[in-house]
Amino acid sequence: MLGFVGRGPELARLRAQLGRTGPDGRLLVVRGRRQVGKSSLLERFIKDAGVPSVFLTAAAGADSVSELQTFVAEVATSSLEAAETVRDSRPPTWDAFFRLIARSTSRPSIVVIDELPYLLSGDPSLEGVLQRAWDRELSQVPVLLCLIGSDVSVMGLLTTHGRPLFGRAAELRVDALAPADLRELLGLDAAGAFEAAVVTGGLPRLAQEWLACDASDPMSFVSVQLQDPTSPLVVLGERYLSAEFPSHVQSRTVLEVIGAGEPTFQRIAERSGLNHGSLTRSLRALTDSRLVVTDRPLAAAPSRLVQHQVREPYLRFWLRFLGPQRDRIDRGRGDVVSDRIATSWPSYLGRAVEPLLAAALTARLPDERFGTGTEVGRYWNRDHSVEVDLVVADRDQPPVAPTALGSVKWRRDAPFTRADGAALVQARAVVPGAAAASLFAVTRAGGDTAGLGIGLGPQDLM
Repeated sequence: MLGFVGRGPELARLRAQLGRTGPDGRLLVVRGRRQVGKSSLLERFIKDAGVPSVFLTAAAGADSVSELQTFVAEVATSSLEAAETVRDSRPPTWDAFFRLIARSTSRPSIVVIDELPYLLSGDPSLEGVLQRAWDRELSQVPVLLCLIGSDVSVMGLLTTHGRPLFGRAAELRVDALAPADLRELLGLDAAGAFEAAVVTGGLPRLAQEWLACDASDPMSFVSVQLQDPTSPLVVLGERYLSAEFPSHVQSRTVLEVIGAGEPTFQRIAERSGLNHGSLTRSLRALTDSRLVVTDRPLAAAPSRLVQHQVREPYLRFWLRFLGPQRDRIDRGRGDVVSDRIATSWPSYLGRAVEPLLAAALTARLPDERFGTGTEVGRYWNRDHSVEVDLVVADRDQPPVAPTALGSVKWRRDAPFTRADGAALVQARAVVPGAAAASLFAVTRAGGDTAGLGIGLGPQDLM
């Protein structure tokens, strides 16, 4: 059974919101990608809080009337003070439903509505109903009302200017488990935890599967999962895309091309067959929904070079290796797919781990060893003759000042060499504004980093 680890900051914020209820209520919007554990987080919070509560979950495709009946039945059997009143009166409208809850609440309580986008898609007017119920009733009693949703675009807009709930709700974004959480969950060393994050993306469901098959490394986990065409590693990616793109075929096509390893506008256009306008709109939609990140070289001189990358590690892995091979996996030849992944794994891992390392390094900044830098990016030139894996820079005082350059060598059995260090020294001379930047190495297997001054291993970034 998967233990509950991490989530300390999120639980602390939830406790703080609950602590602020009384005499007035608190409204909290909880958002994040599918499968990151939003519902489990709230269930754990409710369990620990020990106050009257109810956890309501909307269903996809259900109409507003049937959902109201379901919610009424759930409240009637809950620990809320309103349970008996709701059970006896069976409120016929959403307004009456929320009114009864509010008028029966006298002590701190928690009401959770999960999968809110499903509820709103069935009846868009419910957004206004919620606002009215909050303003007139719920905000005046000690209730913490948590609205959860996996559709990031819908949840992100929920509290924006011009929407009914604008100015009324606090927000909590739930991300996937960090490598440190995976290390604790799966009993891995620091390097193994970063590599597990490359495949599982920190999704709790996949971490549970890892535990169940007692995997020792990513390839053993992949091998076991691909024996079953219905395993979570195989099917979660398709379900994810089907939910995100029920009718946006072009955006899904663009995402698949980027996931296949094509980062530039020109190559994406060639592979997708879309014209300039259509591709621009699709890329904008993908970046707005945080599925794709747009990257530019981080240096003192502005650059027009742009690369696109799938933001989430699991989806990136699925799009590269599993999505294109679904037919073969479904025919029971997951072993062939597994062998092909194993062949490509070292080169894929070396690049795929870099965003995780960059995020870990960013969390350490500012650090005097890296100067005044506060963010981490990459640098490359037009013909890719010079590439720097990690650029630490300070944007506070334009122009951007690179304060440190780093080289990542994520090789299991090959340590960092003097030649690797010499290549970084040569790159420093090319990166605009980096003449005074310090140099460092991030290496899985150690090595000769003395010439750079700073050498970091997986444990240092965990």
